Amino acid sequence: MRDPHTIIVRPHVTEKTVRLSYGDPRIKDDAQIARKYTFIVSPDANKIEIKGAIEAIYNAGRTKKEGLIEVTSVRTVTMHGKSKRVGMRAKGKRPDQKKAIVTLAKGQVLEDYGV
Repeated sequence: MRDPHTIIVRPHVTEKTVRLSYGDPRIKDDAQIARKYTFIVSPDANKIEIKGAIEAIYNAGRTKKEGLIEVTSVRTVTMHGKSKRVGMRAKGKRPDQKKAIVTLAKGQVLEDYGV
């Protein structure tokens, strides 16, 4: 198995992803909110590896009493790199990236997500 830190590159923090991490605003009870977090992941990582890496990173040093993080679903999307002009005539391209949207079990929160 690969190192979890090579699978998860970094959190993807934008206005939209921060809004997703707060959960559904219509639900008032914090124990019923299912939160979603977005990460930039390795392009060759699959959903099973991503789930294991998130749980390994955020459960390191925790006990069952403190509440272990449980990932309920993972969705992935490949973001194709934009074409850019480099110099006068030459064309360049930004690299492709893979993004994973991770849903946690109800009532769970990632404290050090980057927000």
